Amino acid sequence: MNVTVKMWRQKDAASKGHFETCEVKDISPDMSLLEMLDVMNETRMKRGEEPIAFDHDCREGICGTCSLVIDGVPHGRDHGTTTCQLHMRLFKDGATITVEPFRSAAFPIVRDCVIDRGALDRLIQAGGYVSVNTGAAPDAAVTPVPKDEADRAFDAAACIGCGACVAACPNASAMLFTSAKVGHLASLPQGRVEADRRVLSMVKQMDKEGFGNCTNVRACEAACPKNISTRNIAQMNRHYLKATLLHAEKVYGAND
Repeated sequence: MNVTVKMWRQKDAASKGHFETCEVKDISPDMSLLEMLDVMNETRMKRGEEPIAFDHDCREGICGTCSLVIDGVPHGRDHGTTTCQLHMRLFKDGATITVEPFRSAAFPIVRDCVIDRGALDRLIQAGGYVSVNTGAAPDAAVTPVPKDEADRAFDAAACIGCGACVAACPNASAMLFTSAKVGHLASLPQGRVEADRRVLSMVKQMDKEGFGNCTNVRACEAACPKNISTRNIAQMNRHYLKATLLHAEKVYGAND
């Protein structure tokens, strides 16, 4: 099959970008979209042209590095799929495919379709971990966890931190990502010790990074390759309100 690819080109975050049209011929419909882009770049290099930069790593739908907007949709129109798992058989022969980076002020462009998602790393550094000493790994049945709580924790922990939720949101909100990280730890006994500090710190960092707020559009949930539910956002909002009130009570109590 043959396709036309309109790829975003941009030297750096300060430069003006533009689309560049590339013809890619004789590709297999069983190729992933990233493999098609590999063929495109190989053809460009054979012609003495500069390859177009894009992010990739595991190519197994695990790492979340392959952050591209395909035809206006983060990770493409195949629901619950990362860019690296998007196959060319989903496109028609002769199709024109538009490829561009995730768009957010918090994700500055490094080059072409490569973005800096360090803001998500700093969110994790703000509280997305358990720092208390929980001892050695216990036997599975030592600490009973209700099944519904365990399922909720596992569902939230499936987040791969790709940033598609940010790219899909009209407010460039990171609420789905943040709530998934807050929720999966707060649902387990080991994470509840620092639950209040975690949600306050991570929400504060989220605002500091310049992400927008949630207005219940739910585009984040639709774009998420791991189908993370927006129920996590509601849960985090309740937890944040409770933690804020408890913190205020401690402050006012100390002033008394």
